[in-house]
Amino acid sequence: MPNPSRSRQRRPKTGALLALAAVLLPAGALAVAAPAQARPETRAQSQPQEPRAGTARVTAAVLPLDGSRQRPTVYGDDTAYDTASIIKVDILAAALLRAQDAGRTLTARERAYAEPMIRRSDNASANALWRQIGEAPGLEAANRRLGLTETRGGSGPRWGLTRTTASDQIRLLRAVFVPESGGTAGGGALNAASRSYVRTLMNGIADDQDWGVSAAGSPAGAALKNGWLQRSTSGLWDVNSVGRVTVDGRPYLVAVLSDGNASMSEGVSLVERTARAAVSSTAAR
Repeated sequence: MPNPSRSRQRRPKTGALLALAAVLLPAGALAVAAPAQARPETRAQSQPQEPRAGTARVTAAVLPLDGSRQRPTVYGDDTAYDTASIIKVDILAAALLRAQDAGRTLTARERAYAEPMIRRSDNASANALWRQIGEAPGLEAANRRLGLTETRGGSGPRWGLTRTTASDQIRLLRAVFVPESGGTAGGGALNAASRSYVRTLMNGIADDQDWGVSAAGSPAGAALKNGWLQRSTSGLWDVNSVGRVTVDGRPYLVAVLSDGNASMSEGVSLVERTARAAVSSTAAR
């Protein structure tokens, strides 16, 4: 998906809470220039209780990586959302745990799936690794080791309909970006080589994927994975973004999940505005 145009300027801390409150209100009517040739992820069959038009919702979770906090600050209701393609980080983590258990690194074939899956959000590669990890049961077994407690795999081949919370996505990011530490749920599940591999791929996202939580920090050095999915019955969009950003030299883990967006471009705008406001508000605390 081509990169939506946006300003990389960070918001000042003054008024950050008001700005955050504004973006957390229902935002189905937000309007921005649509990304050229935006393409949806593979559509999945509808689930009950899909959002209705005009009812977009969003939740953000932010954790500074300065050692002073163990839990993220959550903005909005920390309820479950469809993952869309942010689940691909979790799929890769599960594949790496399987390899670790076998006393090996990923095979050349597994790497040939993993790299386009993360860098270009390739769905065919995700399909292959999803089957390899054992679909939802395999994902959930890995997540118990990674410290995720609120993520449920999509049924059958529908990995994009995995349900997760913003807090759980921060737990996953901690397992990837935070060195092993005693007492941390999921700490040490991925070994140093596995963590480095995931970080390398998330740092090397294709240019047309560079949107989302990266808008909250420095334009260089962000590590992220985005997801977007148009629901087949309602026509509304899930738009999500997770990753690590740096603001004024301080690193943060950020997860922003949204659904009920009238268009992909409105979802991207909502996610980016929320990420900026949430990081700014957290930094001011």
